[in-house]
Parts: sequence; structure tokens; C-alpha cells
Amino acid sequence: MTDKATHVLQDQEQLDAILKRLKRAHGQMGAVVRMLEEGRSCEDVITQMSAVSKAINTAAFALISTSLKECIIEPSADSEEMTMKLQRLFLSLA
Repeated sequence: MTDKATHVLQDQEQLDAILKRLKRAHGQMGAVVRMLEEGRSCEDVITQMSAVSKAINTAAFALISTSLKECIIEPSADSEEMTMKLQRLFLSLA
């Protein structure tokens, strides 16, 4: 099954902020790998993994909420189909 309702983020400022957060998370994930390879404490590793998880989830929520805002403004979008798709995206993060 393919979804017909698609959206590409248009808000360049939000896109830049999301990309910045994801790049930071990417660096943090590299730190997690190094910490494990170096034999760092589980507490330190989990703390860093928690930061990675939060950064990724925050980026995902920002992407969804910005897309939702843009879809509300865009009257040509199939609102029922887009609502269902956005609900599925939100639930995928739960």
C-alpha cells in the first residue's frame, strides 16, 4: 500500500534546525561507540545514549509538527489522508 499524501518540508529555517540536531545526534552516537570500545562505565554510556535518543525524537517531532503546520496552511492537501498519515507518524515515535 502506498500513501498518496506526501509532504516535503518547505520551511528552510526548521529544516536547518532539524539537520543541525540530527548531525549533533550523529556525533553523539559516534561517542557512544567509542565509549563502549574504550570500556567506559554503563552509566556514562546510557547517559550518552539517552542524549542521542532525545535529540532524534526532538528532531522527529519538529519535522512532524512543522509538516503539520504547512499542511494546514496548504488548502490543496487531502486533509483526511494527511491527518491519518501524520497520526501514524506521531504514533511511530510513541
